[in-house]
Amino acid sequence: MNYKLELNTQEPNSNIVFNTIVFDSFKVNIVARYTGRMNFNPILCEVLFKVRTLDDILVKKRDGNVRIRIKENELETYEKLIKTLTSYDYKNKLIDRKAADQDFVHFILSMVITNYELN
Repeated sequence: MNYKLELNTQEPNSNIVFNTIVFDSFKVNIVARYTGRMNFNPILCEVLFKVRTLDDILVKKRDGNVRIRIKENELETYEKLIKTLTSYDYKNKLIDRKAADQDFVHFILSMVITNYELN
């Protein structure tokens, strides 16, 4: 499955970070909220994501809601993966960027498959 990873689209001086993964037939919008100063050791406090069609229609979960809150162990995993994607090594191509991207996308995709019924 082809995808395009759009990382860190953020307003200046905002504690909210938007990331998007665009697949062939849908996209996942990820909203991460941080506390503290963004340029000095921000602390991840909440991550939400929604699945949309390519023409921006929200896809409902199996329980009828539209968003997922990443909690507990998944939040720790998300934080570890996003730290890799924002690291010095990633930005300067000192690590395998494709493998880091795939790990992040597979993590999010596993949560999408678990919670959504995609046709």
